[in-house]
Order: sequence, then C-alpha cells, then structure tokens
Amino acid sequence: MASIAITNNPDIRFLGRLLGDVIRAYGGEALFKRIEYIRATSVDRHRGVAGAGAIDSGLDRLSLDETLDFVRGFMLFSMLANLAEDRQGVATEKDADVAAALERLAKAGIGREPVMALLDHALVSPVLTAHPTEVRRKSMIDHKNRVAELMRLRDQGVTETADGDQVEEAILRQIALLWQTRVLRREKLGVPDEVETALSYFRDVFLPVLPALYARWDRALGDHAPSFLRPGSWIGGDRDGNPFVTAESMRFALARAAETVLDHYLESVHALGAELSISTEHTEVPEAVLKLAEASGDTGKSRSDEPYRRALTGIYARLSATHEKLVGKRPGRPSPIPAAPYGHPSEFREDLVAIARGLANGGPLATGGALGRLIRAVETFGFHLATLDMRQNSAIHQRVVAELLKSAGVCDDYAALDEQARIDLLRRELANARPLTSPYAVYSEETASELAIVREAAAAHARYGRDCIRHYIVSMAQSVSDLLEVHVLLKEAGLYVPGETPQAHIMAIPLFETIADLEAAPPIMEAWLGLPEVAAIAAARGHQEVMIGYSDSNKDGGYLTSTWQLSRGSTALKPVFEQAGVAMQLFHGRGGAVGRGGGSSFSAILAQPPGTVQGRIRITEQGEVIAAKYGSPESAMTNLEAMASATLLASLEPEQLAPADADRFAAAMDQLSETAFRAYRGLVYETPGFTTFFRQMTPIAEIAGLKIGSRPASRKKSDAIEDLRAIPWVFSWAQARVMLPGWYGVGAALEAFEDKGLLREMASAWPLFRATLDNMEQVLAKSDMGIASHYAALVEEAELRDGIFGRIRSGWDQTHDGLLQVTRQTRLLEKHPLLDTSIRLRLPYIEPLNLLQIELMKRHRAGEDDPRIGEGILLSINAIATALRNSG
Repeated sequence: MASIAITNNPDIRFLGRLLGDVIRAYGGEALFKRIEYIRATSVDRHRGVAGAGAIDSGLDRLSLDETLDFVRGFMLFSMLANLAEDRQGVATEKDADVAAALERLAKAGIGREPVMALLDHALVSPVLTAHPTEVRRKSMIDHKNRVAELMRLRDQGVTETADGDQVEEAILRQIALLWQTRVLRREKLGVPDEVETALSYFRDVFLPVLPALYARWDRALGDHAPSFLRPGSWIGGDRDGNPFVTAESMRFALARAAETVLDHYLESVHALGAELSISTEHTEVPEAVLKLAEASGDTGKSRSDEPYRRALTGIYARLSATHEKLVGKRPGRPSPIPAAPYGHPSEFREDLVAIARGLANGGPLATGGALGRLIRAVETFGFHLATLDMRQNSAIHQRVVAELLKSAGVCDDYAALDEQARIDLLRRELANARPLTSPYAVYSEETASELAIVREAAAAHARYGRDCIRHYIVSMAQSVSDLLEVHVLLKEAGLYVPGETPQAHIMAIPLFETIADLEAAPPIMEAWLGLPEVAAIAAARGHQEVMIGYSDSNKDGGYLTSTWQLSRGSTALKPVFEQAGVAMQLFHGRGGAVGRGGGSSFSAILAQPPGTVQGRIRITEQGEVIAAKYGSPESAMTNLEAMASATLLASLEPEQLAPADADRFAAAMDQLSETAFRAYRGLVYETPGFTTFFRQMTPIAEIAGLKIGSRPASRKKSDAIEDLRAIPWVFSWAQARVMLPGWYGVGAALEAFEDKGLLREMASAWPLFRATLDNMEQVLAKSDMGIASHYAALVEEAELRDGIFGRIRSGWDQTHDGLLQVTRQTRLLEKHPLLDTSIRLRLPYIEPLNLLQIELMKRHRAGEDDPRIGEGILLSINAIATALRNSG
C-alpha cells in the first residue's frame, strides 16, 4: 500500500509499500486503486482531515470478489504492522530482564544469596493450551516469521541472503506468498493438528531459546542458575468439554513430544561430534572421556586419536536406541552401532558432563558453548519436552466414581450422599489397596474413557518418567470430594499408592473459576490440606498447586470483580497454606484478551498479592498469545525474560505499601467491586432479552464457522450465557468493537465512589489497581461505540435494541470519563504514547472491515447463499482479530 502517513514507523511504511506492489501485481491496478481510496479515506477521516470522503462510498463499489481481496489486503497490512511494531518493542516487555531485576533487588538490599536460595525451589512455567483464539493458519504465521528474519538481515545492512537472493526482493516474495496463501482453514482442527502446531513452537523456539537464556542468566548471577523455567502444555491432555481428547490423543501428544526433543538432542550431539576434533596428540584426555570412547563401539581408524568424537559416537548410539525405545521407531539418522538406550535423562546428562569436565582445562573450551547449551536443554526438557497437564470437569469424575462404586458393590448411590459422607467413603477406598475395577465388569463409554486416560498416564510415567505428567486439573472444583475422586481414579492405575505414607504420583489441582468458587477456595483448601494423607503427600512433594480462572470469573462477575476476587482469593489462601506448612503454587488461567486476564505478564505478576508468588508460578499461554509471545526467538527471549524477572521481583522485593494503606485500598476495592458486580450482573444476567440481543448483535453464530479449535464453543447444548465458553463470549464482543467483558460495570463503580482522591492515590501507588486500569484503558481505546451502533442495528426488535444498547453506550461513557478522572488524563492513553500510536494506526483499517462485516452478515442472515458471503464474513473476523491483536 502507499506510504502510511499516520505512522512514523519506517518499517510499516516499507512493508506497506511492498504490500501495495503485490496487490497491484496480482489484483490489478483497478483493485489497488479502490483499496487505496478506501484506505486513504479512512486514514484521513481518523486524522481529522477536513473534507475527507465517505468510506461507505468506496465499500459500496466493491464486488464480492473485490470484497474478499480488500479484506485480505487490510488483514495482511495489520499482520505486517504487528511485525514491525514487535521489532520495535512496542508490544513487548523490553525493559523487563533478569539483570535489571537483580540490580533493582540489590538497591533494595537483596543480594545474590537470597536470589539463589529462591531459585533452588523456584518454578516459572508458561503452559501452552489449545484454546481456540488463534485465527491465523500456521502457514500465514510461518511466512510472517520469514519476513521478520529477512528484516533482521536488512537491519544489519545485508543486501543478499546466504542463497544469493536480494533481501528486499526476498521480502517482496514472502509478502506475495502471503497474498496468495489461503487464509481460512477448510477443515476443523483436530487434536493432532493442535499438538503439531504446539510442537513447532517447542522445536523452533523453546528448545534453542531457553538454553541461551540460561547462559545469560548464569552470567548475570555469576553462578549456575537451577533450571527453574520449564514449559508445560495442555494440548492432548485437556479434555474438559472436549470429547476428542482421549487416551489415544494423549499417547500421540507424549510420543510426538519425546520424538521432537530426542531429534533435537541427536542433531546437537551430531554437530558436537563434528566440532570436537580434539586429538590426543595435542592434549591430555581425562580417564572418564577415554572410558566413554572405549565403550562407544566406534572403531574407525581415522578417529583413533580423537576420543571426544568417539565418545560422542557412543552417546549418539545410545540416544538413537532411546529414540527407538520411547518413540517406537528409528530416528531419521539412526546409529549404525548397537547400544543400550538411556534409562533416564540424568544418564545422558552425566555422559555430557563428563565430556564438559574433560574440556574444562582452564582454556577457552571450558566455557559453555554448544555443549553447555545441550546440557542445559537436557536439564530443562528431559526426554518428555514439556510437562503435559490432564484436565477434566468435576461432574464427570463424580459420575465415573459413582459408577465404579456401584459396580464394585461399595455404594449404590454415591451422588445421593452428602459431602461428609462422600469424603468418608472416598478416604476408606483410598486407604484400601483393593481396586474398584474388574476385568469382568462392563462400564459406560464415559467411565471406560476416563479409566483409559489414567491408565495411559501410568504407561507414560513408565515410558518417559514422572515429569511427563505431574498435574491433574479439576475444573469446577467445589468441594474436597471433587479432589478425592481424582485420587480414586489415579489409584485404579497405580498412580495413587495407599499405605502408611501414601503417594500420589500426579497432583490433584482444583480450578476455582466463578466468583462463588473463588470465595469458597480457602475453606476447601483448608479442609483438603487438613486430611492427614493429603498433608503427608503435600509435605513429600513440597507444595500444592491451586489454579484460578480468569475467564469464567470475568464472564460470571465482570472485569473489576473478577480481578479483585482473584487477588482476594490468592491473599486468603496464603494463611491457609502457611498454617498447613505447605508451599502454595498458583496457576493463573489467563487468556489473550483483557476480559480473560490478558495484558502484560510482567505487570500481572508484579501485581500479585504479597507472599503469593514465592518463586513458583504457572501461567497459561493460549491462542494468538502464543504466536505473539513465542513466534520468534527474539520475542520469546523477551517474554520469557519478563516472566522470570517479574517472578524474582514479586517474590523478593520488599512490599511497597504500608499495611494501613493496603487496608484502605482493599476496603475501597471491596466497595468498587460490589457496585461493579451489581451493574454487570444487572445487564448480562438480569435483563430480559439480553441473550437474544447478544446473539443478534455480535457475530457469535458466525464465529462458530471458524475452524480454529477442536472443542465445541459451548459446554452444553444451550443458548444461555452461563453455558457459553468464555472465549467466544469475549471474541464476539471484540469483533463488534464493544469489548464489554473488559470494562462494563467499572464506570458505575468509579462514579459511585465518592473519594476520588483515594482512587487517584490507588492508581499511583498500588500495582494491582494500576495494572487493572491500564488494561481497561487499552480495551476502551480499541472499542468504538459508533461502530458498535451499526452492529446493534442487527438486533431485530427495536425496543430491545435501543434499551440494551443505550445502557451499554452510557456505561462506556461513564467508564471512559471515570478512568480519565482517576488517571488525570485528557484523553485515553495520553500517558502511553507508544501504545496510543499503535492503536491509532490500526483504527482506520478496522472500521472498513467492521462495516463490510456488518453488510455481509445482513445478507447472510437474510438468506443469501452465495458462498463468497460466508467466506467474506470469516475473512473479516480473521482480519479484525489480527488488527485488534487479540481475539479471546
């Protein structure tokens, strides 16, 4: 496209020009001119240029085919603009690194010793999930990443690639490929597809990046840091509401993960063998290396004086055998030498360490290098790559356990028992080594599936080691019996072992999601940790995890109440764990959009209540967030560094708030939350016809046509908001530019609160309130009530439309004005100029997409059956999500 006057970013202007050249080359001059007219008109209108033309007139002249090309063009510009901004660090935590955190702690009087003591038991874990919010195909992301690689060469002044191509021509070629690549998926993603997509990030990013980061951290610490940052995954193990996740899909996910990491190790060892051409003619070689060389089976005469190469040949042979044993097939480059497989990753590491010690003779080879990075990778990834979590809904556990108890003649109607009776019965079963299942019994399909899952987990432990599956998340956990039921299922597979000192090889973890669940969390955990067998298991493990859900608590109670209840719930859990003498590990179920806990990870971790991090935190990463944070090694390093540094600061930095201020602020938040909760619930759950309004105003029905995930959009066959998953709920409001889950109710709370000075003090001094307002401000800046009014016009009943949308528009104005008053600004994002520029750049490109989407939805809902209309709607959803930079 032509030069974009609304931005000073030279990369965006450069990439926009190349995109314009591609559209002209493949779409023709007429299409280019029509798209350019709409673009220039929209930009001028948003810049306030007098006499700017009407966007509608340009849109009306587009044929259906041109409409599809127009939407693709605007989507690609947004994708390229995202790329350019990420390169400048606009959307990253660029100043949040471990070295800066150490310096900040040092100024507070905290030296290296307490940092190292914390890291000895620390765990920072980004957990990749398959939540369906990534609208782009992987092929599109891959082409974008190649553009980013070429742009880095251009930054360095390189004019030719290693293959001899001109760099700028290569960039143009990648943009041309983007233009000609199909945007939409034709088939719905299956679990294996989701597994493979996740593995591409582990293979291309996490495996090379984490060892490099640890090398940086070792230098900053002046010591060898424990491998405290380790990734996790839900993909292939999360079956809550997804009937396609089975024992077979979990087996596939684990095998492919093992294959991926072992292939990486094999390539690394092969490369080391080529590098370490050290001859005994020029140096002394330690006995340990010589033993490895002699045991290797490498009898090649040309390498007789090269013990390191021979030792690595033997290591490669053992790895090759390990690959065949764990994956069930030979690697791509199998070893010709027969060897015994490694029994555990620690054995592989010991061999590598023996070689490293042999090189450590005080010279340059003593430093880490490729061998040091490989050792660190083995410490971090083992033979399993990433810990896979299991997850299921508590209601299913209850039905399965009830069937097992009835079939075994233990209890005819478990569901009819009260909570204490259930606890007593389950504890008796857990103390009894006798299994409940019988090979002669016939079980329902649901029960058979759940038993197959836990048995597959046991088989995985035997195959890959216990680190491959450590956690079992219980969704909708509302009682102690919900957790005991998981132990009963684990016992059937030998993963819970009764006895004087019982063992649970997989930890049962409650997920508290709704506002009521969060409020009930402390007494549930107090009762859970009060059970002697649970206390013994937790003491042996050293910690107990609790997961808190951002998405459903927001849908249940609104943005402000969700944020505050999550904080209060975390705070209330702290003394429960202290009393039990068990370390607390919180798992934060965050999404990409602010309405689902999105926003800066660095700020979010720093805003955690004092004493609730203590070096251990897990955070979900899902959908478009995965590509944004981990789409390239550079962005991954930045974001992983931010998580690590924020964890150090949140765990060790002295509390900034005085106790009296903390009490005042908490009391104020209680009042704000109560008002916001009433306003939100009053609109969403207590207004007659709201569900109809929502489903007619937003593209919720059309979003279902996006083949972006393997699981259904609703938990049940129901139109109720309660049964709708949080992702399509947030996604739909974002498309309609309302963003309601990220702000509604806050305006009423700010207006009703009398002491505005206290609110301004809270915004200045309290990280939690500041982060809450910052995230909401971004949402308000991306919303547009003018565009939203066009979506509201899709609601058929005028009275319903005018009444509800009038309340939404009034609530937005109230929230907007209240925010500016508290933050002392004259306009949104006045104090955040880089983010302001980023969002303002996108607005002229989103508005035409919204207007086209609305027109296509009208025609589709009126019964027009031209397939290009449906395709145009899905393309517009994709393009708007790309431009907004978050979906759900």
